Formats: sequence, C-alpha cells, structure tokens
Amino acid sequence: MSETEEFPLVQFMREGFDPVGELGRIRNEHPVFPMEIPGGQTVYLVTRWEDVRAVLGDHERFSNDFAGVIGLGSNQEDPGGLGFRDPPEHTRLRKFLTPEFTMRRLRRLEPRIEAMVEEHLDRIEAKGAGGMPVDLMEEFCLPIPSLVVCELLGVPYEERAGFVKISKDRFDFTAGPEASLQAINDAMTYLVDLVARERQNPGDGLLGQLLREHGDELDDRTLASMADGLLTGGHDTSTSMLALGTLWLIQNPEQAAKVREVDGHIVDVVEELLRYMTVVQVAFPRFARDDLELHGVPIKKGEMVLCSLTGANRDPALGEGMDEVRPGRETAGSHMAFGHGIHRCVGAPLAQMEMRIAFPALLRRFPGLRVAGEVPFRELAIVYGVKELPVAW
Repeated sequence: MSETEEFPLVQFMREGFDPVGELGRIRNEHPVFPMEIPGGQTVYLVTRWEDVRAVLGDHERFSNDFAGVIGLGSNQEDPGGLGFRDPPEHTRLRKFLTPEFTMRRLRRLEPRIEAMVEEHLDRIEAKGAGGMPVDLMEEFCLPIPSLVVCELLGVPYEERAGFVKISKDRFDFTAGPEASLQAINDAMTYLVDLVARERQNPGDGLLGQLLREHGDELDDRTLASMADGLLTGGHDTSTSMLALGTLWLIQNPEQAAKVREVDGHIVDVVEELLRYMTVVQVAFPRFARDDLELHGVPIKKGEMVLCSLTGANRDPALGEGMDEVRPGRETAGSHMAFGHGIHRCVGAPLAQMEMRIAFPALLRRFPGLRVAGEVPFRELAIVYGVKELPVAW
C-alpha cells in the first residue's frame, strides 16, 4: 500500500491530547506529503513549522479563494467569510474588523464575560449539589462562547437563548449534515435580519459600531457574513479549548493550583495550552496560484495545500519538549494555533480573554474538581475536542 493511500486522514487524528505518531513520522521524512483524496485529486500536506509558516504567510503564491477554485462565482458568495477571501476584498473587509479587536475595545466586554462565567458557575454549583455529576460541555464550555459572541455583536438579551441554540445546533453533527446545514441557514437568516434592524437603530455592539462608521461601505449580506464568520471561528474553537484546557488542568493539579493562587500565571498557561492543544488541526486550504515547487515537490496551479497546525505546533524545531506543556517557554509567542499571516484569526485576543477569565474562575469555585465518568474525544475532527466532560467536586 502506498503512503498516499495509507495515511489520508492522519492530519485529523489524535490519541488523547496528542497527534498520532504517523504525523510526526511524516513531518520527519516528508516535508511535503502528497495524499490522494476521493475523486482522484492530490492534495499536499505540510507539517513542519517553518514550511507551514511560509505557506500561510505567502498570499502571493497561495490563494484562499475556495469558491473561485470550485466555480461558485465571486468572492461575495464564498462560504467561509474572511477565511476564504483573497486580497483586495479580504483586505477591505478585515480593516473594518481589526480595530474592534484591540485590547482597548475588548476591555469593555471583560466585566460582562466575568458576569456570564459567574452566572454559569452558580448554575453548575446548584446542579452538582450532593456530588451529582455535571456535563461541563453542556453547562459551561458550549454556552459561554455563544454568549460572548452575542455580547460582541449586540444580540438583544431577549433573543440570546435562541441564538445560543442556533450556535450549538450548527456544530452538532449527531443529527446529520442536513440538520447542521439548516442551522447554518437559520443563523444567516437571523443575522441578516439583525443587521437590517441595527442599520435602522445602531446599538453599542460590533454590528452597530460598524454600521455607524462604515454603513455606506457594507451591505447587509456582507456584514451578516462577517458576523457569521466570527461565530464560526469563535464558537467551536473556544468551546473545545475550554473543555480540553479544563481536562488537562484537572489532570495536572500542580498547574491548577498555580492558576488558582498565582496572579498572572494563567497568561502563560493559556498561551502554552493553545499551542499544545491546537484545536484547529488544519488551516483553511490554500490553492497554488501557478505551478510551483515546495521542497522539490511539483504542485500544479489550482492544487490544494493543507497546512497541519498540529504538526507545526509540535515540531521539535520550535524547541525542546514540544509534546509537553511548559508554561512560560521562550517560544510561547511562536505557535500557530490562530494561524499566521493575513488570515491569522482576528478574534484571537477575545478568545485569549475568555480563557484567562474562565479557567481561574472555574478552578477557584471548584478546587476539588474531578472527572466523573468517561470523556469521549472527537474522531477525525477539523476542530478537535471532547463530546462530553462529566465532572464532580
């Protein structure tokens, strides 16, 4: 059996927190690894940190325009928000969002995130009274990111329960792809309506702010698509990080104690857990703009290159012990959990803020937190995580 047939899904596989051993072997032996996918097409997997950084940072040779490649039409119709757009359209739209994600702007959300976290911890404490197990995924890790997006966008309070349900349903694949697609359509329908209402009476959230400052430059559908991209990028990823990070901290009580007791330690822990977990396992696909070569491997115009963020973030070239969590390591800022280049996640500062608030609050409220049952991990997932996280204290 050829290697292209033997490991076609290795970039989506894990063993607990760790990538499977085959991914490390490919990184060591095949800098550019060709894989055959259904339909007979060849895609090229890149796994080394230096190479992943080079590909993600080179929008001159590699395109993100998935819609154009498969013939869906203009960038206005593409399916992934900013992640599937190329300059100049990507540049035009991202410049509207970037100022909204500075720490100065985001600090206004900090008190609300703290309040949301405490409200959900109160509910968890009530549900777990008497030692009853509580599914932390359902009661904490799923709702908090949805509510943060609600607060960010300016979703009215009375509509947030419905919005949280839509957010949850779009990432719930247990009911089949049709149900997930319907939830995505429902989310876009709601967001287009919300943008139209905000245009008439702009609120204090991101949508209202963008409409006040750039309303003449953004139509309702484009702004709704940008909002949907923030939901897509900020919900499942943050949910998975909250769950995986909590599980790791439970399993490492010395670090959990430092998070509870040492002010500021959470900053180093979050940064290192982002690298170690790398919940988004593969970056948005890139497509060769012209015939080119990577490490002597020829890639034809239009062929797909997949960058393994998991492989890059565990690359020994980054330093010693990359398969261990070492908060405060010298290369802490070099990871690519949020991607790299012009498509680096615009919401990264918000995600970091969520975790810096949520982990210490959870551990201080429940210092005796423990796993209270089997923790099933996702299989073959683009966004890695767990399906349930039963806990007690």
